[in-house]
Amino acid sequence: MSNTASSNRSVNGQPKRAILLVLDSFGVGASEDADRFGDVGSNTLGHIAQHCAEGRCETGRRGPLSLPNLGRLGLFHAAKASDDSISALNALSNEDHSELLGRYGFAKELSTGKDTSSGHWEMSGVPVFFDWSYFTEKTNSFPDELLQAIVNAGDLPGVLANCHASGTEIIARLGEEHMASGKPIIYTSADSVVQIAAHEECFGLERLLELCEKTRTILDHIPGLNVGRVIARPFVGSGPDDFVRTGNRRDYSVLPPEATLLDKLIESGGDVFSVGKIADIFAQQGISQRYKANGIEALFEQTLSALSNAGNNTLVFTNFVDFDSSYGHRRDVNGYAGALEAFDGMLPRLFDAMNENDVLLISADHGCDPTWPGSDHTREHVPVLAYGKTLTPANLGKRESFADIGQSLAGFFGLEALPYGESFLALSGDTTI
Repeated sequence: MSNTASSNRSVNGQPKRAILLVLDSFGVGASEDADRFGDVGSNTLGHIAQHCAEGRCETGRRGPLSLPNLGRLGLFHAAKASDDSISALNALSNEDHSELLGRYGFAKELSTGKDTSSGHWEMSGVPVFFDWSYFTEKTNSFPDELLQAIVNAGDLPGVLANCHASGTEIIARLGEEHMASGKPIIYTSADSVVQIAAHEECFGLERLLELCEKTRTILDHIPGLNVGRVIARPFVGSGPDDFVRTGNRRDYSVLPPEATLLDKLIESGGDVFSVGKIADIFAQQGISQRYKANGIEALFEQTLSALSNAGNNTLVFTNFVDFDSSYGHRRDVNGYAGALEAFDGMLPRLFDAMNENDVLLISADHGCDPTWPGSDHTREHVPVLAYGKTLTPANLGKRESFADIGQSLAGFFGLEALPYGESFLALSGDTTI
């Protein structure tokens, strides 16, 4: 049966568009099954807010966390509903937000993991119920069969690292040896990933990308391995003090197991504009145009650019990876707080760029509490915020799946209902739907 809450036609001569912003790793409190992951008590937003409220942000910023625009969308009300044990969140939710602009709630994850692919696929209507393969050994992490196949495919003199590592640390430690030997740096983490770092000039960017493509093919043909992503990690610089990763990162993902919201929108004649690494997460499938950028501000600018180019029935889908890669994994609480405040300050420009038919959704794919031990993601609820100029504000409460986001967008675009999720847009009084 068709999802009849929406029409494929423009309204009042204006295109009908949706913007989905994923603040990568922006969790709002441990999920009910967090004990399975060792994450009971984690809370990315809550612990950042508490850290700021207690005056522990010693560099880069001062004072309580200030997110007025996200607050007006209902972020702190949603966060308090997810976890009311953190006093700083309670204080922020009690501030005067009498004129809330948006719909707000939080969602739990159905998928079995707490990784990027699972989170994004689930919010597009395809939860992940299978288990990924992980390389759990901290040293000598990869099987010899895999490493030898990579060496042969890339005609390499060998590889470096073969361990769990922080990307910036491993480049600082082994970057010079890599440049001298020609051996790429291959490492992993608690995610289902093979990461390959190489110097853009000494090794070559195109050579690195080709090596990662070959590694993806190798993984897909080794029985028993189900690895989510191969990530190319190019860097530049002359030594440990100035090595820096570039914006030419590329993720090589397996395809989602079923057709996603993105596929269905494309099939209906609509468009999906990928901003940042969205296209990589979906293995380039279900994408009309790609907008690449490096850094939160640049990604936001590209989002605005994509929206300005978007016609009727277009989804602008953006991933803000830096919240995760630059601050969450690096356990940089101060940096995370400052980045959230910078993002919040950009939102009014997006509000102004939206027409009366547009809808904005803001969420996350998992948590990555920067106060938590280790450097892994954390199993958390994610915020679900919705805004439209004619969308009535409402408390959405707890959502039983990230797939509610995809189902809501399916209804918005007039698509067939997806197998999972319930819409939070099709409420009485909505004139944009």
